[in-house]
Amino acid sequence: MERTRGYGEACAAAHALDLVGERWALLVVRELVFGPKRFSDLRAGLPHIGPNRLSERLRSLERSGIVMRRRLGPPVGSAVYALTEWGQRLQPVLVELGRWGRMSPSRDLEAHLSVDALMLALYGDFDPELAGDLSATWTLHFGTDAFTIRAADGHLDIHRGEDADADAAVSTDPATFAAVLVHRRTLNDALAAGDLTVTGDHDTVRALLACVPRPDLAGSPVQTNDDESRDGQPAHP
Repeated sequence: MERTRGYGEACAAAHALDLVGERWALLVVRELVFGPKRFSDLRAGLPHIGPNRLSERLRSLERSGIVMRRRLGPPVGSAVYALTEWGQRLQPVLVELGRWGRMSPSRDLEAHLSVDALMLALYGDFDPELAGDLSATWTLHFGTDAFTIRAADGHLDIHRGEDADADAAVSTDPATFAAVLVHRRTLNDALAAGDLTVTGDHDTVRALLACVPRPDLAGSPVQTNDDESRDGQPAHP
């Protein structure tokens, strides 16, 4: 059953939680940050949510003015869900929430990672100083999912869909790209194994990856009381 009672506070943060604090609500928003999706596509990105719960969250987000539903024209004719202009303003909130969550020592790095979550991580980790004067366009293919990425003037733009004029097109799977992105695996290794292919300018792909700092330079997990070993010495990460 959907929650009908809020926190009853004038605090804007409390009211924000009234709107997006239910379980799955912010993850639905995350899946729509880079463009509209059909109901079935949302379920594919959120495999652990049931259809009834997803419908509840979408209705709640629609009532709150965060999500809108529209029907595509022919020949498609299907309904899609998209963020409103106000809903789109949650993107930086999600980016900062991800940066904060990354510091948790209990995060399960082997759990499911949707392609939209991966793209949000790329967007949040992009370092303008490392990018310098980089100006290029890439298309990333993850099976049937495609994203266009543009870098210019120290800014990164990502949206769903492909660009036929991109400088390079990358085809891979989310796990491989995530490993390459955070420098756990080299691009050359992924290419040699056939887990990733590049069409076009390979150097621009390397340039994009170089705009993401190594994890050890981007901060490390915080230490909790549970991280202390019995002799009082910090446990190894």
